[in-house]
Amino acid sequence: MRAHHIDRPADLDEVRESYDRVADNYAHMVLTTGIGDIRTHPWLKASIDAFADSVRGLGPVLDAGCGPGTVTGYLAERGLDVSGADLSPRMIENARRLYPECRFEVSSTTDLDLAEESLGGVLGWWSLFNLPREVLPQVLAMFARALKPGGHLITATHVGDEDFRRTEAYGGVSVRWTTYKWRPEQLVRLIEEAGLQPVAELRLPADEHTGPGVVVMARRPG
Repeated sequence: MRAHHIDRPADLDEVRESYDRVADNYAHMVLTTGIGDIRTHPWLKASIDAFADSVRGLGPVLDAGCGPGTVTGYLAERGLDVSGADLSPRMIENARRLYPECRFEVSSTTDLDLAEESLGGVLGWWSLFNLPREVLPQVLAMFARALKPGGHLITATHVGDEDFRRTEAYGGVSVRWTTYKWRPEQLVRLIEEAGLQPVAELRLPADEHTGPGVVVMARRPG
């Protein structure tokens, strides 16, 4: 039995089914257009490279909400002991097909059972924005407990004042999920309240593909 309960989002099954429906289109889009691939975005790639350098040698790394495994595979190529988890079974099927050398499991972020001080690093890379506002702090606290002293979290999410109820995505596929948007200072405060020390922040303006975003990297003291 896990020591710290995390509330189950009321729409978790609906979100899982939505990502199952878009999984093939999304994986194809990443491969054919580069959208969603950090290697096509120099600032996002630099953020992940900095994270990789910071956690190297500290222990296993978890890519929570890994989708089709793009970042998981990249970090594995850089020599990290990294695994991925995603709530969508179809996303994980794509990840295992594209990156057979990596380890993946089907699991919602809210269902992960992470041992204390077991990870050198954890990513919530554009994967936590579906978590309701009352649930995200619980997940960040879980990540903080799971990190070894000196371990790092990197997270990226959508910035804004109003949440967005999405009904289609990635080629017009029907979906039903809410994108919870945060102001950068709100997200940083939640990370600090979880017990982590922010060490870097990158703010991204809107472009032709998406709205504004923010990347935050934080460290567990010790």
